[in-house]
Amino acid sequence: MVTIARDRLRVAVQKSGRLAETSLSLLRRAGLSFRASRDRLFLYGENLPIDVLLVRDDDIPGLLMEGSCELGIVGRNVLAEQRLTALPGTDAPAERLALGFGGCRLSLAVTDGGPITVPAQLDGLRIATSYPGLLADWLAVNGIRAEIVVLSGSVEIAPRLGKADAICDLVSSGATLAANQLHELVAILHSEAVLAASPHPLGSAKAEQVERLCARIEGAQSSDGARLLMLQAPRAALAAITRLLPVRESPSVLSLDGLPDDIAVQALCSGALDWQHLEDLKRLGARGLMVLNVERMLA
Repeated sequence: MVTIARDRLRVAVQKSGRLAETSLSLLRRAGLSFRASRDRLFLYGENLPIDVLLVRDDDIPGLLMEGSCELGIVGRNVLAEQRLTALPGTDAPAERLALGFGGCRLSLAVTDGGPITVPAQLDGLRIATSYPGLLADWLAVNGIRAEIVVLSGSVEIAPRLGKADAICDLVSSGATLAANQLHELVAILHSEAVLAASPHPLGSAKAEQVERLCARIEGAQSSDGARLLMLQAPRAALAAITRLLPVRESPSVLSLDGLPDDIAVQALCSGALDWQHLEDLKRLGARGLMVLNVERMLA
């Protein structure tokens, strides 16, 4: 492993699993480049003093709490579970940014064709889960008294093994539930990947690095699916043109030298901008239409 001074920022990322590759891709789109250590568990930042630790998803909140990392990309479900199960008086990591990928939900599920049709019928029964904190909190809020059976894996087979009457587990497509003759009863938490921050105070240099990286990540997110439309058109058609555009913000309008009745328009549009939009704009008198992909943005 590369030896580094701790004046460098550290970001913890899942080493394998559904968030791993997209997390690293996001950091690269934010302008970071890395050199991997021999064991491929540490990525040394080559162009900025920001390094990446590749770890288990469940370990990320703990690394943030102990100050081994300043930032981490982790599922909201993992972060929320850590917050609920942390020792009293312990400061938990805070969610800094929602990242818009890795979407799933933590749901209660029951056997197909079974007697349980509403959550209230779980009262007095056993529920298997890997998220006892979140489940206990939901049960308390909803006034349901059930026995929580904690399992570290293969939660979905607990009903067939007679270990539980229902489960509380992460659901994405629902295919795993269907394969085990289960169906969702209710979702108790909607999750996605988030950027989480350590609760420990930072010095001015690291705080500046954190703000810089957050701004870059937001810029990388904002540019996803964005298109820059450039055109010229009659000034009188501006209102009609604006109504047609799937704009993210008000377009920029410039006067043209020597053409007092014409304008140049630049508009940041969503990915919904298609050929039909361009043809409709041309019928309004627009010309010289050009659509450019937006690689990165910074507010």
